[in-house]
Amino acid sequence: MSAVPNPDRERDVELLARIAKGDEQAFAQFYQRCADGLFGLALKMMNDAGEAQDVLQDGFSYMWKKAGTYDPARSSPFTWAVMIVRNKAIDRLRTRQRQARIVEKATTEFLHFTDADDVSSREPVRREQCAEVRAALAEIPGDQKQVVELAFFSGLTHEQIAQRLNAPLGTVKARIRRGLLRLRDHLKGERV
Repeated sequence: MSAVPNPDRERDVELLARIAKGDEQAFAQFYQRCADGLFGLALKMMNDAGEAQDVLQDGFSYMWKKAGTYDPARSSPFTWAVMIVRNKAIDRLRTRQRQARIVEKATTEFLHFTDADDVSSREPVRREQCAEVRAALAEIPGDQKQVVELAFFSGLTHEQIAQRLNAPLGTVKARIRRGLLRLRDHLKGERV
């Protein structure tokens, strides 16, 4: 018994074959056909529209690079795309958990460091500034907080952060900039 032809699947298989050859129009068509459903999946997993958009971007970037690995005998094109976006979301969630543990450890070490330096006459001012910065950091979105802390507390370069988070460099730079702007706004608000 032969399989029932599915024109949508056949169209998507053809698009992936063209994408594997670098066809940007095919990629745009595939994106248009799949993006809404994949965004819904990412949003459900991430529970944050901004992070869901980042996951979707990471997923489609991966699909562009790996379209040649798609095997129509193993799954439909949409199922293949779902698995890629799902894996990107899981990676991001794991990174978020690791980052939370790192921040907790760094905060504990930072507090210990400031407790040990009480002899300085400038220590009360420094403690107040640190408290203001910590409070302001708590007010900015988690993805921005994560990259700001990695850049300024861990001393990582933008490229190292992008690699660690498995995120595009442009996304990392944009998050750092947005995070610093929000941090500045929060700190200005406390001093008014």
